[in-house]
Amino acid sequence: MNASTTTTPVLARPAVLAAHGVRKSFRVGDRELEVLHGVDFTLAPGEILALTGPSGAGKSTLLHILGLLDRPTSGTVTLDDASAWELPNEERARLRNRKLGFVFQFYHLISELTALENVLLPAMVGESTREYRSNRTRHEGAARGMLASFGLSERLTHRPAQLSGGERQRVALARALLYDPPIVIADEPTGNLDRATGERVLELLFREQAARKFSLLFVTHDDRLAARCERHVVMDDGVIQPRAAD
Repeated sequence: MNASTTTTPVLARPAVLAAHGVRKSFRVGDRELEVLHGVDFTLAPGEILALTGPSGAGKSTLLHILGLLDRPTSGTVTLDDASAWELPNEERARLRNRKLGFVFQFYHLISELTALENVLLPAMVGESTREYRSNRTRHEGAARGMLASFGLSERLTHRPAQLSGGERQRVALARALLYDPPIVIADEPTGNLDRATGERVLELLFREQAARKFSLLFVTHDDRLAARCERHVVMDDGVIQPRAAD
């Protein structure tokens, strides 16, 4: 995938996720350390974007703020036409649960749960007991279907320790897609996998994005992956600088 495959220029599309003037500071001893210096960032509907940069550039900090996991010191994050960090905690948690799917380098599966239960986790924690009981058949059907399409139909009752790294990441991808979110954030999704296994996971991600048309944000050190994306922006020393994809 590259910019030539799109019909609508990225900059002509409205943002589905945006950051404006985002700063983030941490207290280190008796001084304030500013990690992000007024970052502006946009992600368009259906866009595949790579965010790269050296270690310590602020990528993970920005990712946690965009993902509504960590509050910025100042600035705004707009998601689904809402200024997300101005919402009450419960509303923001529900927005994150329904609108954002996360795929992490180290999977973050719950060791006590089966593969199927891990996929169902967003619904288990995001819905009331009554809601979940009412929706359980539908959720389980969706989870089973995704796991089968990811080649894991024989692993539904296996726990993470019984799965390979590639299988764990496929479970994590299915979990991220349970609510069919408009945005998926993938933080070094192949960083803990060998090259061949990582390529299979990436092909699944690109396949699902083509079918579902969600916006896909990769945070990666892999220049080959960045080159496959529609747009590539680079972060360095707490600021972001757009550049055209190679």
